[in-house]
Amino acid sequence: MNATDAIHDARQLGKGRMLVLGFQHMFAMFGATILVPTITGLSVSATLLFAGIGTLLFHWFTKFKVPAFLGSSFAFLGGYATVVAMGEGLGMTQAEALPYACVGVAASGLLYFVLAACIKAFGVKRIMRLFPPVVTGPIIISIGLILAGTAISSILTNWWVAVVAIIVVVVCNIWGKGMIKIIPILLGVIASYVLAALFGQLEPAKVAALQEAAWVGVPFQWENTGMHAMMGGNWSFLLTAVIAIMPIAIATMIEHIGDVCAIGSTTGRNYLEDPGLHRTLMGDGAATMLASLFGAPANTTYGENTGVLNLTRVFDPRVIRIAAVVAILFSFSPKFAALIYAMPTATIGGVSLILYGMISSVGIRSLVENHVDLTVSRNLIITALTITLAIGISYACPNGAITIGSISLSGLAVAAIIGILAAAILPSNENK
Repeated sequence: MNATDAIHDARQLGKGRMLVLGFQHMFAMFGATILVPTITGLSVSATLLFAGIGTLLFHWFTKFKVPAFLGSSFAFLGGYATVVAMGEGLGMTQAEALPYACVGVAASGLLYFVLAACIKAFGVKRIMRLFPPVVTGPIIISIGLILAGTAISSILTNWWVAVVAIIVVVVCNIWGKGMIKIIPILLGVIASYVLAALFGQLEPAKVAALQEAAWVGVPFQWENTGMHAMMGGNWSFLLTAVIAIMPIAIATMIEHIGDVCAIGSTTGRNYLEDPGLHRTLMGDGAATMLASLFGAPANTTYGENTGVLNLTRVFDPRVIRIAAVVAILFSFSPKFAALIYAMPTATIGGVSLILYGMISSVGIRSLVENHVDLTVSRNLIITALTITLAIGISYACPNGAITIGSISLSGLAVAAIIGILAAAILPSNENK
């Protein structure tokens, strides 16, 4: 599809096709979303439930205008691990310490509202002067390149399964007609998954878990929630968890701005102005707070779904909301969660490789469309610093972040800070 083929109102496709598109968005986010609870020990079902609820809440805050899906944030992994380690030092189990970490994450969501208030008071244009295209473009490029590492790691588990997914996605998107053309990710996942099952490439433990899983279940347990920790009375440890985790929001808010810019570049609409960056921040912050208080990971706008938007050219937020409702419904089915969890890692890697590449492509397009001249040394230096810091720190440092005291800054956060400072300090009228 070219730019003129973009669909902003998917109702013209019919309810059935919109539902299929919603499923595609849910499949796109599922692999990465369930990885966070798998690593941290949080509930997979609660994660899926509050990814859906958080997405709907985000859409409400943004006047139902921004086609973004919210899934689990990886930025807080170091924070969860830190709080759990401190809790174990006090004689707690992982299950007992995690709710306190969730309270810390919920507190970090408050900072989104603080920044949103500043933007509302001083205007988005003043704030966005700190984020010129020479900074935001490389940040968007870096988001895709950083994620690409996880895609390659997944592909390495089974090359041929991943290649099947990639080939199906490419063939359907380039040569497909009608509906086939706009659901290439879903078709790639299904084809790769089915072939892997037929050739015995599914993990036996995951297949056994699928067979044993119940059809219906409660998504979360009260004792595993942040709300329960707040009522537990251990205020000293609660405050420690908040102090340890809350500063991470500095990094996630910067990433949020980059994600919103990427979605805007993809759809050709300025969401920083309408509905406004303050609204997208409040939506993200509220979703994170709600999810954390009920034992799910922090939420964030998902690059995988931005990649789907770019690939399918269907930009209607209604489709995202359908995906959110489907996620909520299936969160009550452990059997479905187990079915998706049994999906070959290589299948997820194959489709993700394309989606992450799409994100980086949006960043490159942003530089081109904003006429960023890379023959000018200033622009070249800012771009180089931003990309190399973001990627270098993400891969070289533990947990992909630099830790200073209790503050952990991701590669993207450090890159954004340095990029902003460089853009402000280096003269913009330099001769070529």
